[in-house]
Amino acid sequence: MAAKWYEHAVFYELYTRAFRDSDGDGFGDFSGVLEKLDYLADLGIDAIWFPPFYASPLRDGGYDISDYRAVDPRYGTLEDFEKIIRKAHGLGMKIVLDLVLNHTSDQHPWFRESRKDPTGKYGDYYVWADDDKGYAGTRIIFSETESANWTYDAVRRQYFWHRFYKEQPDLNFDCPAVHEEVLGIADFWASKGVDGFRLDAIPYLYEREGTNNESLSETHAFLVKLRRHLDEHYDCVALLAEACTPIPENVKFFGTDSLPECSLCFNFSLASQLFAAMKLKEVNRLSAVISELYGHLPQNATWSNFLRNHDFLTLELLSPTLEAQMIDWYAPPQGIRNSGIARRLAPLLGYNEAQLRAVTALLISLPGAPCWYYGDELLMADDPALPDRDSVRLPMPWADADKALADSGSFLNWFKETLAFRRKRPALLTGDLEILDGTCAAVLRFRRTIPDKDTVTFEIDFSTDTYRWY
Repeated sequence: MAAKWYEHAVFYELYTRAFRDSDGDGFGDFSGVLEKLDYLADLGIDAIWFPPFYASPLRDGGYDISDYRAVDPRYGTLEDFEKIIRKAHGLGMKIVLDLVLNHTSDQHPWFRESRKDPTGKYGDYYVWADDDKGYAGTRIIFSETESANWTYDAVRRQYFWHRFYKEQPDLNFDCPAVHEEVLGIADFWASKGVDGFRLDAIPYLYEREGTNNESLSETHAFLVKLRRHLDEHYDCVALLAEACTPIPENVKFFGTDSLPECSLCFNFSLASQLFAAMKLKEVNRLSAVISELYGHLPQNATWSNFLRNHDFLTLELLSPTLEAQMIDWYAPPQGIRNSGIARRLAPLLGYNEAQLRAVTALLISLPGAPCWYYGDELLMADDPALPDRDSVRLPMPWADADKALADSGSFLNWFKETLAFRRKRPALLTGDLEILDGTCAAVLRFRRTIPDKDTVTFEIDFSTDTYRWY
């Protein structure tokens, strides 16, 4: 079967609010993005992922949506974004949007109507109960700010369910009308030329008593429905799952050959073990995780490999001992939030450029689709003193970009050259993976092979922060 566009594409997460401010109002915008699309194409980016830019009160950085079909006017207009789609496509880049299905803003008209009229059209759009006793034992994700997953609403005189902030009530996927709303939203954007959707917080769509309310079979059934709908109406719209779960649960979000779900899944297990290996200076755990990750996957399914993004560096997939070590190694005093580390890539690694190059080379040498965070090619700083995840969402330093482009030895230019090298070696794009014995406990070696066509061996030594292809 022919490869799909996303299977080895290089993704770039572009946080619009911080990327490029074209009018000096302190808020990044679509005009600024349009100005810099050539920069991304020159960098070697294949697909741009946009976190939410929809109408929102911005309680959670835009992940609290009040209108899925409207653009926050601070970014520009819908027509401005359509210009981005057209120019990006002209430059050979795809566009991926966040599709936030689990919850809306409490300012969304659906929720306002659901509060006022329990028997009306929107009465069942959210998860309501007469008390807060249901789904006991479900973990509270934002435990620093929320003490419960139920919040009392004085208007409806019932409790509503939320997995994140109380300003983000969960949608009720047991309501058929919610399914139709979601499919309609996907249609709205796919019909404008959007090439894929990142599915935010996808394990939490359904609730059932006696479970942990994560990754339930009903959620997978809905993903099959969404996948089938998109495949019937559009040409290769990708779905990218954000599911921070153990590998056996994570792979289920790909579905099966006969019942496909997501095209890609973020590779949380790889990310956490990579940072552990850099401090442990041994690769046994990392090698075992890689071997488990790249077992049998359904056709046209692939991992989205990343180092950092707009969220915390999650630690929840590590053992308690290793989690404590990671905090000791990497977290500044202000840097622990909701059991994650609020740092960007360069400061996380102490601006050690040899280490940065080695781990980035590993990232793009593994099978899958690398996902890069805006500005990490410029070794961007963070600010752990800022609240929540604002610490890793600072404005893109375009003056630094100009300097780095003029410096042949900069990390930026090395990154461009490395992506170009990857594109020239078919084995690094679609080759099979074989883990090889290392020369010592700190060395990871693997081979990528397309029989009778191309072979590349990659080696990284975590004891010396060196790497090579041969």
